Amino acid sequence: MAQATGPSRSHPATLSDVARLAGVSVATASKALNGRSQVRAETRQRVIEAAERLSFRPNQVARGLLAGRTGTVGLLTSDLEGRFSIPILMGAEDAFGAGEVAVFLCDARGDAIREQHHVRALLGRRVDGLIVVGSRTDPRPSLGRELPVPVVYAYAPSDDPEDLSIVPDNVGAGRIAVDHLLACGRTRIAHITGDPGYLAAQDRAEGALAALADAGLALVGQPRFGAWSEGWGRAATAMLLDQHPDVDAVLCGSDQIARGVMDVLRERGQRVPEDVAVMGFDNWRVLTSASRPPLTSVDMNLEQVGRAAAHALFTAIGGAPRSGVESLPCRVVIRGSTAPLS
Repeated sequence: MAQATGPSRSHPATLSDVARLAGVSVATASKALNGRSQVRAETRQRVIEAAERLSFRPNQVARGLLAGRTGTVGLLTSDLEGRFSIPILMGAEDAFGAGEVAVFLCDARGDAIREQHHVRALLGRRVDGLIVVGSRTDPRPSLGRELPVPVVYAYAPSDDPEDLSIVPDNVGAGRIAVDHLLACGRTRIAHITGDPGYLAAQDRAEGALAALADAGLALVGQPRFGAWSEGWGRAATAMLLDQHPDVDAVLCGSDQIARGVMDVLRERGQRVPEDVAVMGFDNWRVLTSASRPPLTSVDMNLEQVGRAAAHALFTAIGGAPRSGVESLPCRVVIRGSTAPLS
């Protein structure tokens, strides 16, 4: 009986097998699979088809050595709870491709010394680049221009304009939030938000005020800044209703605040959304889906921020770095707390 000539289950396909099936040399097969320019298009296609037919998976370390890269990147975060870094990581990994690039995740916990330790450790592993994720949207110190690998900052921009930063557009988010409430027929809109020391709180308020001004309207009272908590939402709403009982919508700077707002509205006999529409920020599903009614919220598209950061890092690793701050649009996720007035 004839013996099988192809690779068996105990003998995984090798580069030599691919070269033999494609009718080329091992060197040509290697160049074709590693994207080298010295290979004709039809030859490259023949090699790729042979590799697919044999279920050939090139050795990642060997490929990396040939290209001068390790196929690894570092993701450095200061967000211990993971509310922002985990969606960004998921988006980055989607862009890097399952199994193609390994991501090392390090948490600096907001400690500059720990951050430097992680940077040294990642560079010691010869990562090809770094994505740095902040815990808030305020500018953060740059890691510097002397690092041997490209760096992309996500969510929190670098304070160096020569770095590339990918951030959500919080001013635009404030605009689209108010636009949604206006489209629901609301005209007496108040804004209860978080810590005024956070740039996100200031940017969202700026966008909300601009959208109201464009519509020829004014905010009910001034933006009410406080803590990012349900407790602040309850306290601020009690004061708001005492002063402005005719309010018909409350835009909240976070979903936690919105939950506190809805509690007090119910206690005061105000129906949501029939009497007062309520809208949050961050689209934190553990809160929005458990609210009654479910909470309309602005989603910062953090997975898209991660994907964009990964693509930008790819570009920089390939020798075409960008600089500056690039803002990505947010989106409104509509739920039952902002139904249009009949």
